[in-house]
Amino acid sequence: MADWKGVFVPDTPLLEIVIRGSVMYLALFTLLRVILKRESGTTGVTDLLVIVLLADAAQNGLSGGYHSVTDGVLLVGVIIGWSYLLNAVAYRWPAASRLIRPGSLVLVRDGQIMRSNMRRELITNEELHTLLRQQGVADIADVHEVRMESDGRFSVTTRTPGRARRDAQNPPTHLG
Repeated sequence: MADWKGVFVPDTPLLEIVIRGSVMYLALFTLLRVILKRESGTTGVTDLLVIVLLADAAQNGLSGGYHSVTDGVLLVGVIIGWSYLLNAVAYRWPAASRLIRPGSLVLVRDGQIMRSNMRRELITNEELHTLLRQQGVADIADVHEVRMESDGRFSVTTRTPGRARRDAQNPPTHLG
């Protein structure tokens, strides 16, 4: 016989679930934002974080890692709530947006490699040159600018228009 009370009545204090979910979300967000910018690819850091945490929270709720479904549903709500709140704050306040959503980073400007920016993101010269070759650029002197965008992809603009392409047949590249 099913224990319906055990399925629906929370066995963990609701405030504890909210606090645990909040601390884990914000800690992981900070780590991903600071350390893994270029590893996130085309998915934004907050999107990646929500996917991972939701999968874990849902798995615990489904498999009985929590004793009640309510615990899992509340934790999922906390995760989605933090994601929404951070996106809303970034949308409303530009100063907060700079902290929550990283800006693009210049790696090459007018044919000159910005070594400190490359070092900051742990991008090697070989990775940079591979990226340029993939974009159809043979000589770095032809490059006006290479930027690592906030989603971890790279955009290349050349001094000669049309040399580097960003279209469906040659999408922006992600290193990592």
